[in-house]
Amino acid sequence: MRTTQRNAVTMAGAESGRPMLFAHGYGCDQNMWRFVTPAFADTHRIVLFDHVGNGKSDLSAYDDARYSTLDGYAEDVLEIVRENDLRDVIFVGHSVSAMIGLLAANREPERFAGLVMVGPSPRYINDEADGYVGGFRRSDIEEMLESLDSNYLGWSSAMAPVIMGNPGRPELGDELTNSFCRTDPEIAKKFARVTFLSDNRADLPRSRVPSLILQCSDDVIAPTVVGEYVHKHTPESTFVTMNATGHCPNLSAPEETVDAIKSWL
Repeated sequence: MRTTQRNAVTMAGAESGRPMLFAHGYGCDQNMWRFVTPAFADTHRIVLFDHVGNGKSDLSAYDDARYSTLDGYAEDVLEIVRENDLRDVIFVGHSVSAMIGLLAANREPERFAGLVMVGPSPRYINDEADGYVGGFRRSDIEEMLESLDSNYLGWSSAMAPVIMGNPGRPELGDELTNSFCRTDPEIAKKFARVTFLSDNRADLPRSRVPSLILQCSDDVIAPTVVGEYVHKHTPESTFVTMNATGHCPNLSAPEETVDAIKSWL
């Protein structure tokens, strides 16, 4: 199956420009980048896609074994890149896709020119053994996953506004809630476990391409201490603290997001 069908790959912008490959976060789809990508369309080839189980992807392509770790999602990214013969790629990944992009670039660094990691977290669970702070206790994550398993729609309605982190703009929380609810529930439950139980700390120092880390203020999913950890352990990384609050600046603060990426580029 071609990635165009499996991952609903779409392309726009300057055909001869450097490719920018945008990857959405958990429970979202490529539409979440609609306020960001137009700013780069005149100079870059814009490549968008949906992770399997999200958006317009082919649900029949979901495979429990392949997607039991983030490596399966990283392989999808590499297949998109190979199939379309993309080189010198700027990968822009939001949330869990920041780590997916890191894994892909670590595997084939010659394909990538840089990584933009928006709200990255290499591990969400605190690790008391080495003093790592991820923002959550294991019991917090297990409780969240149990809630998600028992009532996915209820969990989505309760958690989306918290994740968005902009209470003064409830329409943003509503959009994220609707996005969660459009995602296939069974796949979403499995993807949640893969996302929130992953540990990619050892992959950070293996990075061989320059990276930009965009850290939002008051981000309950990826707090500042996590972004600082990513910066400290990732070679050739640039750390930018944004005024934007919450976990989704591509929706809540697209202009600031665009400006930060352009300045880095």
